[in-house]
Amino acid sequence: MADVKRVERPLSPHLQIYRWHVPMLTSILTRITGNALIVGVMLAVWWLLAAATSPEYFATANAVATSWFGDLVFTGSLWAVWYHYLAGLRHLYYDAGKGLDIPTAEKLGMACIIGSVVLTVITLILVM
Repeated sequence: MADVKRVERPLSPHLQIYRWHVPMLTSILTRITGNALIVGVMLAVWWLLAAATSPEYFATANAVATSWFGDLVFTGSLWAVWYHYLAGLRHLYYDAGKGLDIPTAEKLGMACIIGSVVLTVITLILVM
């Protein structure tokens, strides 16, 4: 048993070796935006709880929610919601067994990214 030969196996490729492609980017974006939505939800829940607590506490929460930080969080959350919606539609299309070839998958991924940005801008224009 002392004479066991170790097999030289290749190491996993490093991130610098991988070529970035759209389906990879959309998969990563889905995970990041899904987790980032938690920040927006926490800010909104804090604002609502502060409104139910006291006027002084609400003034503090409202100052944060309406500051540049709150605007950034809520705008990012709006984009994340639109992105998740479009990515979900794309996933339903994939589940039907369609669009699984590489060129179509890349086009659908770019459509999700660009479409979510366009829908976010349209929503912001309509709300403001």
